[in-house]
Amino acid sequence: MKFKDIFYLQKKDRQALLTLLAIMIVCVSLTFLIQEKQDDAPVTSQLDSTNSNQEKDATSAKIHHASKSHPLYSKEEGMVHELFPFDPNTASAEDFERLGLESWQARSIIRFREKGGIFSRPSDFARVYGITKRTYEVLLPFIQIADDYKPAADFYGKEGYGRSGRRNTPYYNNRRNDDTKVYSYPHKLRANEHIEINGADTTLLMKIPGIGSYYASRIVRYRERLGGFASAQQLEEIDGLPESSIAYIKIDEQQIRKMNLNKLTLNQLKKHPYLNFYQAKEICDYRRLKGPLHSIEDLKLLKEFPPDEIERLKPYICF
Repeated sequence: MKFKDIFYLQKKDRQALLTLLAIMIVCVSLTFLIQEKQDDAPVTSQLDSTNSNQEKDATSAKIHHASKSHPLYSKEEGMVHELFPFDPNTASAEDFERLGLESWQARSIIRFREKGGIFSRPSDFARVYGITKRTYEVLLPFIQIADDYKPAADFYGKEGYGRSGRRNTPYYNNRRNDDTKVYSYPHKLRANEHIEINGADTTLLMKIPGIGSYYASRIVRYRERLGGFASAQQLEEIDGLPESSIAYIKIDEQQIRKMNLNKLTLNQLKKHPYLNFYQAKEICDYRRLKGPLHSIEDLKLLKEFPPDEIERLKPYICF
C-alpha cells in the first residue's frame, strides 16, 4: 500500500467533503458580515438622528420665513393648500380659503368676528366649526395672534416690590416703567368710527374690521387706478372684500383726481377702470375729427358710452 493511497477518497466522499467545506465558508462569511453590520449600526443611527434634526431645523426655518407672497404648501385629500402666517382675527375670507378652509367656514369666521368674537389663543382656532384635527395641526405653527387680541392679564397687572419695599408700577411684557407699547397690528375701529378712504394709507385702512394687509393693499391700488373713490359702494368692485367694512368708510370727494379727456393719449385713457380700449379709441377719434370735447353732452353722442357708464365716469373727468 502506497503512502498516497491513505489520502485517496471515493467520489461520494469527495462530494460530501466539498459540500461541508462550502457550508463552513458560508457560515464564516455570514459571521463577519453580521459583526460588521453591528459595528456600523450606531454610526448609521447617529447619522439618521442628525439628518432628522437638520430636517426639523430646516422646516422650522421655512415656517419662520413663510409669507403670503412666498407660502409653503400642504397636500391634503388630493388638494394642495398654501401655508403662511396669519392672524384669525384679521385674515380675510380669501386668506382662509387659500389656507385650505371651505368657503362656508371662512364666512362663519367672518360672522363670528363681526359679532365681536375674537381668537385670543391659537387653540381657540380649533373651535372653528368643521375644522379637523389634521387641518388644525397643519395650521397651528402659522397662527400668530396679535397682542391686541390676547388677554390683558398676560401683559398688565403684574406688580412687584422693590428692595425698598415700595410697590413698583405695573409693567408690560416684563419691562418696567414702559409707557410705550408697540403694536404689531393696529386697533380696530368701533361701530361709530370711520376712516376717510381717499387719504388713508394701508396702516390706517387695516384698522377697519375685516381688513388686513392684503385688502388694504388692494384698496390702495384700486384707488390709484380710479383716481379716488367717489362712493363707498365702489369698494364692492374689489373681489371678496367684506361688505361689513363699507360701514366704516367716509368719502372726501375733494381728493378725487380727475383726468382731462382732451389731453390724455389712448393708452393713458384705457388704463382707467371705467374705460375700455374701444371707448378710449372713440374719444381719440372724436378729438381728431371734430376737435376737443366740451361737456358730458358730447360724450352722449358716442355709441360706446351708454348712460349708466357715463354716470359712473362723471366724477373722474374734466374737459
